[in-house]
Amino acid sequence: MQTFTIDSDNNITFYASLKQTEGSAEGTETFSSPKELGKLAAQWPGARLVEIWNSLPGVVPVKKFTSRELAVTRIWKAIQHLKPTVGAHRPTLASKKGSVGKKASRKARPLARKTSKTAQVIALLQQPTGATLKAIMKATGWQAHSVRGFVSGQLGKKMGLRVKSFQRDGERVYRILGRRPKSA
Repeated sequence: MQTFTIDSDNNITFYASLKQTEGSAEGTETFSSPKELGKLAAQWPGARLVEIWNSLPGVVPVKKFTSRELAVTRIWKAIQHLKPTVGAHRPTLASKKGSVGKKASRKARPLARKTSKTAQVIALLQQPTGATLKAIMKATGWQAHSVRGFVSGQLGKKMGLRVKSFQRDGERVYRILGRRPKSA
């Protein structure tokens, strides 16, 4: 049965079985299910849950969670993608310190589910000629201000896409140019 340990520095380690966790450092807590993680988390301050979440590989950092239950659920779901440790060498899989090279690798996630409105808008904007504001409104059923907010907030800021906005024949047109370079 898969088992996880978490130490006082919020380092999470994944083991293929409970037997492998024997000999873990003092102060290390062990859990094997979301329910057990929830019991441990009930005694932790909310800030620790945020630190744990933000140290996991491939997640979008947060400043706070709306509830402890949501935090536990999201953390449990995220750690399911970690790989178990093997032998005596125990790499840290999630570290508060954010050390490079010790985090588990995750496959790149698609920008959006294939059937979502986000995917529809992205598909429209990826066309060589882009898409007009009216075409996006028709495809999604959104009002103009909602489309503008989505393009700016979701695509531009959250997803890091470079979106060009220009006028063609008196109509507003949007087109995706690519991803924004990550700042150091």
